[in-house]
Amino acid sequence: MGIVVRQSIKGTIMNYIGVAVGFITTFFVMTKYLTQEEIGLTRVMADAAILLSGLASLGTNTSALRYYPYFRDGESRDHGFFGWTLLVPMVGFIIITILFFFFKDVIINMFEGKSALFVDYIYLVIPMAFFMMYMTVFETNANILMRIVVPKMVREVGVRVFTLLDYVLYITGVINLDWMVLGLCLTYFVATLLNIIYLLSLSKISFKIESGYVSKWLRRDFMFYTMFLTVAAVIGNIIPSLNTFFISAQLGLAITGVYTIASYMANLVEIPYRSVSAISRPIISQAMKDNDNQRAAEICKSVSLHQLIVGAFVFFVIWINIDLFFEMLPNGEKYVDGKWVFFLLGLAKLVNSSLNIGVTVLSYSRWYYLQLIFTAILTVSAILLNNELIPLWGMTGAAWSSIISFSIYYLLLLSLILWKTKISPFSWKEVVVVAIMFALFVINWLSYKYISKSIIYFNSTGVALKVVEAAVRTGILVIIGLVIIYKTKISKEINEIVNKLVRKGKI
Repeated sequence: MGIVVRQSIKGTIMNYIGVAVGFITTFFVMTKYLTQEEIGLTRVMADAAILLSGLASLGTNTSALRYYPYFRDGESRDHGFFGWTLLVPMVGFIIITILFFFFKDVIINMFEGKSALFVDYIYLVIPMAFFMMYMTVFETNANILMRIVVPKMVREVGVRVFTLLDYVLYITGVINLDWMVLGLCLTYFVATLLNIIYLLSLSKISFKIESGYVSKWLRRDFMFYTMFLTVAAVIGNIIPSLNTFFISAQLGLAITGVYTIASYMANLVEIPYRSVSAISRPIISQAMKDNDNQRAAEICKSVSLHQLIVGAFVFFVIWINIDLFFEMLPNGEKYVDGKWVFFLLGLAKLVNSSLNIGVTVLSYSRWYYLQLIFTAILTVSAILLNNELIPLWGMTGAAWSSIISFSIYYLLLLSLILWKTKISPFSWKEVVVVAIMFALFVINWLSYKYISKSIIYFNSTGVALKVVEAAVRTGILVIIGLVIIYKTKISKEINEIVNKLVRKGKI
């Protein structure tokens, strides 16, 4: 786990630098200077592009990780494996573009009633999806080579900095709305360019496709796997964008803007998993190829445990301070309705990021095709729940649909994984983590009710004292939680890192 921990830590640092930039952009620029409708527009544009790029890639990002061990050969630059990862998505993108224009009237009719502004810029989704697709392809190739830090910096920091610059130019009147939306497309173009430059600098890839190296068995297995992933992508790539599309179509872009702010906050919960999963997937792929289920199980449990620990602390810190956050947020009164949306989406993100590593195990096993059944269950349940709950509870209904559908999905899917591979992300340690977090929530409630609330009431009602009180209370509670985790020795890796820092501190 050494390289996993080192690269994950570095990648997570990049993630949180990006979070800092994104935090400023989202909560102190967008909410202050953009309208709710404009925020909703940027979200729908991005989600639509993510959906199309995911479908067009034909599962390349997953299949690349699965089949790279069969091509690995440093002396011959992996037999042109990189060339295949460029060719397959291009074919998929051509197909998806044709289908997009074929169904464009249906798409326009869906949104023109409540979200007409999105219809005005709908064609820019195509180039944005193209650049997103290849940005991810190049990032995946770097992940395969166990290099995640620079691509993470490009995705998490670079894209956010360029996006912030785009918004600033729009806010100051240098560009109009048309150029601002076009600037979002150019942001992903620059990110794609930076990723390919970095990948070429590693000197371990080749554009030349060695078709003769691919055996009949490998070609047949790859074709079947790609067909499976394509069908799965048609279903699975709808999920991340489903809530946004339903809310935009039924409630309008302004409500989508409120939902966007809440979902950005919820996304913070799963940020650590992006680094951990990126570096652990190639190792799991190799372990499954070698039939080393014990190694795969160890990584699966470790990733799930550490994501639960970090994600739970992030969720805890945000939730106990969420009222103060909306009070400090520019135009916060317009977005405070998203409070319970964050709570539900945050829990859904915590469940997803803690258990998704189990799905990775299934994806690289010989039973990967069974995932399609459960992905279909997830999608159908999410669609039905959105359709029923949004008219009843608005955007909170969309959040409920996420957590319910994900709970059903993982209950069924992880049961199958345990049955087929005897691998499970669960361990008794996770029960201890949940108990610790529950205790921290109780302590926070008691301390706020009987101590903090009284101090604020008798001294001042200003925001400054509330910020100081929240910082002190949060800091104390986080330290208590971390000390308990260290003393209970739940994580050997965390204890080793702490011990190493203590030794350095003494020196």
